[in-house]
Order: sequence, then C-alpha cells, then structure tokens
Amino acid sequence: MSESLRMWMEIAFDVAYLVVVWSLVIAMIRRRREVLPEVWPLARLFILAFALLALGDTGHVGFRVLAYAQGGLDGATFDLFGSPMSLVGLGSLATAITVTFFYMVMVAIWKTRFGKAYGGFGWLLLALGIVRLILMIPPVNEWQALVPPQPWSLIRNLPLIVQGLGVCALILRDAFAHDDRAFKWIGAMIIVSYAFYAPVILWVQQAPMLGMLMIPKTLAYVGIAVIGYRALYSGQTVAQPLRHAQPSA
Repeated sequence: MSESLRMWMEIAFDVAYLVVVWSLVIAMIRRRREVLPEVWPLARLFILAFALLALGDTGHVGFRVLAYAQGGLDGATFDLFGSPMSLVGLGSLATAITVTFFYMVMVAIWKTRFGKAYGGFGWLLLALGIVRLILMIPPVNEWQALVPPQPWSLIRNLPLIVQGLGVCALILRDAFAHDDRAFKWIGAMIIVSYAFYAPVILWVQQAPMLGMLMIPKTLAYVGIAVIGYRALYSGQTVAQPLRHAQPSA
C-alpha cells in the first residue's frame, strides 16, 4: 500500500468515525426525554462516556487530519509552555486522558446497571484511572513523538488495561447472571477493542503498520455506543431496570 493511499484511507476513516460518534452522542442527548425515568441515570452515564470519547478522539484523529493538511504528521509542530509539541502528540494526549475517564465512567455504568456497590475491586478500578493520569505527566512520555516510547508506553497503559478488562469482567459476570443481552455484547466489544489494542502497545515501535489495528479497535467502541443507544433509547425491553439486582459488591 502506497503512503498516499494509506493517508487518504486514514483521513476518510477518521472523518467518518467522528461524524458517526458525534451523531450518536447528539442523538442520545436529543432523545433523553424519551427515556424512562428509572433508566435515566444509566442513560446519562452513557451520554457522558461517549461525549468524553468523542471529545478526546476529535483531538486525536481530528488533529491527525489537520496535520496531514499542513504537510504531514511530523511537520505540524509548535511550542507548548516552552516545550516542543506536535498536533499528533497533543491529540494522543487528549484521547489518553478522555479514554481513562471513559473507563472510570464504565465502572459507574456497571454499578448503576446491575445495582451493585463499588466494593474493593470497583474502587481499585477507579483508582487505577487516577494512577494512569499521574503516569502521563512525566516528560518521559514524549507526547510530541509520533511513535510512543518504550517501555514507558507499556507502563502508562498497564493501568488502563487492568481497568478496562476489570470492568469488562464485572459486566460479563453480571450480564450472564441476569441474561442481559446488551451488556453481554458490550463486554464482548471491550474484549475486541483490547485484542486489537494490545499489539499496538507492545510492538508498534518495531512495526509501525500495526497502528492500523486502531481502526478495528475504534469500531469496537462505536459498537458499544450503538448497543447502548439501541438498549436505552429504542424502547426495547432491555432498557428496563433489573428487578433482582442486589446492592452488594
């Protein structure tokens, strides 16, 4: 695949993705009054989660498109508080922050959907989000770089991996216990997203083309948004609150 073709494929995907994800967020907001009052707390969390995701990805993929328009990914640089920064790096930092909050909200979504208390494990998953945000502060992160540095890229992503797979385990456990079809699929989509993300974290420095795996990873998040929208805003019975959820960990 030529570099030019790869660039235009990426631009087309980035623009289409932003249109789709923001359309879903706007649709959720516009239809919020149609949601049953007892389901509204859960629906509100879905709006928050995907508004965060859309906002961060607007910086991530949006800045990549802007960098291409300015001549290439490695050419769009500027000074940020006296340090060099690229548009791509700033976008990567933005999405790294928002995806961390996204999974913290997903913990709250699990708690709300299944009537659980956070418990020790739930609080641990929330704390891992704070740990990751702290790990993203040191200069060793090299946010201005087009390719994240190792081993720090792995270090700062480990809390996110545990956080995401941890909340996935909670969701799948309770979704199967309550035969919640929508949340079974949400858990499956989280697994799919990490299956494509893991090779990027581990080996993109050696094989830059692995970055293309971010496309199916991103589509998995779109899948979660679509599932949540259909479950909460389409009047399906899955949107009804669980009748047998117990407020225990």
